[in-house]
Amino acid sequence: MAEKISKKEGDKLLYIADPMCSWCWGFAPTLKAIEEHYPQFEVQLVLGGLAPDSDEPMQEETKQYIQQAWRDVSRMSGAEFNYDFWENCAPKRSTWIACRAVIVGRNFQLEREMFEAIQRAYYLEAKNPSEAETLANLAEGLGIPRESFLQMLNAKETQALLEEDFDKRRKANTHSFPSLALQKNGEFSILLSGYCSPQDIHAHLKVQK
Repeated sequence: MAEKISKKEGDKLLYIADPMCSWCWGFAPTLKAIEEHYPQFEVQLVLGGLAPDSDEPMQEETKQYIQQAWRDVSRMSGAEFNYDFWENCAPKRSTWIACRAVIVGRNFQLEREMFEAIQRAYYLEAKNPSEAETLANLAEGLGIPRESFLQMLNAKETQALLEEDFDKRRKANTHSFPSLALQKNGEFSILLSGYCSPQDIHAHLKVQK
């Protein structure tokens, strides 16, 4: 049975995710349902960081693994994917740069907008969020000055802020994306680990108003 949770000042629902996690893309309608049905809670994005920085081309085995994940997500959630990505782009197993782009967006009060722009670019528009140029184009589309974005993208300060998200993820003791955790009185408790449909989310979030 799901834990009943009641809102107190400072309580937060932590959404632990990575913009290049396909299961997080499938989870988008569920996140929307959470925010519609539980508006009394602040949902705070915590970036998970699936894969560290790398310039190495993605190995064929990894490509096949991720494409199968896309098919699984589509089957479970109905999410759309543009498989032209695998023909048009040179994939790299690197998501930290996309996470840092979200951190830059956070500095401009455009965190969720950047997160969602990366998802759309990756999964629907067959663009590569492991490339700084792709991310800069997305930032510019959101009104973030391109030069400022590129200066901040790989800055040590931005990576340090991302590491703070990683630390929060570790304190919540979760390694699966997407996950939901309740931060309450300085303590963390996992409410959901892995994908859940909008129809089933209420079994995980029973809130006392």
